[in-house]
Amino acid sequence: MNQKRIGKRTIKLNNRPTIIAASSIVGPKEGQGPLKDKFDLILSNDLYGQKTWELAESKMVQTVMEMSVRKADKTLDDVDLLFGGDLINQLFPASFAARELGVPFFGIYGACSTMAEGLCLGSMAIDGGYANYVLAGTSSHYCTAERQFRFPLELGTQKPMTAQWTVTGAGSVLLSSQGSGPKVKYIVPGKVIDKGISDGNNMGAAMAPAAVDTIYSYFDDTKDDPNSFDLIATGDLGKLGKQIVIDLLRDMKIDISNVYTDCGVEIFDIEGQDVHCGGSGCGCSASVFCGYIYDKLVKKEFKKIMLVSTGALLSSTSTLQKQTIPSVAHGVVIVND
Repeated sequence: MNQKRIGKRTIKLNNRPTIIAASSIVGPKEGQGPLKDKFDLILSNDLYGQKTWELAESKMVQTVMEMSVRKADKTLDDVDLLFGGDLINQLFPASFAARELGVPFFGIYGACSTMAEGLCLGSMAIDGGYANYVLAGTSSHYCTAERQFRFPLELGTQKPMTAQWTVTGAGSVLLSSQGSGPKVKYIVPGKVIDKGISDGNNMGAAMAPAAVDTIYSYFDDTKDDPNSFDLIATGDLGKLGKQIVIDLLRDMKIDISNVYTDCGVEIFDIEGQDVHCGGSGCGCSASVFCGYIYDKLVKKEFKKIMLVSTGALLSSTSTLQKQTIPSVAHGVVIVND
C-alpha cells in the first residue's frame, strides 16, 4: 500500500526533512538588484578569481555548499549525498565542484528547474531513510549560458523584449532528517510539457504551461486553498511568463494572484536594470530561495510557501534541429510547523 501519494502527482513526506541551512551567491548585476541584502556573497566580478567563466560558476556552487555545511556546524564528512546540476554541457560546474567536495554525487539535469528537483530528490532520500544529511544546489552564469545557448558575447547581439537575463548566481540547502527549521511537507514531480514554442528568446511563454500543470496538480490532489500560502514562487518565468501563469490558472478556476510571484521578477529591478522580462537560469530560483525566501522562513515571516522551479529542456543541438522547447516544473511545499 502506498501511503505517501495524494491524488495523481503529489507526494506527502511522512518524515519531513528539515532545511537546516541555506546559502547564496550572486554576481555584480544581481547584487545591484532589490534583493541585494539577502545574499551571503556578492561577487565583485564575474570571473571570481578563475581563468574561465565555467570555472567561476563551479567555484560559486562549491562555495555555497561549503557555506551551508558550515552554517549548520557540520562537516562535509557528515553529508551522505549531494544532488547538483546546472545548464552547462555534462554538468561541468557541478561535477567539478563535487570533485572538490568529496561527497557521493548525483548529477541531475532539469535545466532551470534543478533547484526544486534537487530539493525533491534530497527530501525523498531523507524521508525514505537513505540519508541523514543531503546537500542540494545549483548555479548558472550569464556568460557561460550565453556562450552555450545563444551567441558569443563579443557580438553584442540585440535581444527581443521577451528575452530574459541569465542570473549569475548559486544556491544550496542542507537537508536533515532532524532538527528545527522549515520542513519539506509535499513535493510535486513535474511532467514535461511542450506547447509548441520554438523561440529561445521567449522562455517565459515556453515554461509557463509546465508551471501551471504542476501548480494545478497540487491543488487538484490536495484540495488545498491557494490563499493558505504566504508565497507561491515560480522559478524564472519573468514578467511575461508570470502573467501567463496567472491567466491560465484563473481559466482553470484557481486564483493564486494574491500570493504569487516569480523569482525572475524579484531578483532584478526590471525597469532600472535593462533585463527585459527579468531573470532566468538555474541560479535564479536557487539564489532567491536560498537567500530571500529562506530568510523569511527562518524568521517565521513565511509559514507556508511553494517553490516551483521551471526549466526549459532545449539544447543547442535541439535548436539547430528546429525542435520546439519542452519544459518541466517541479514543486516543493515547505512549512513552519
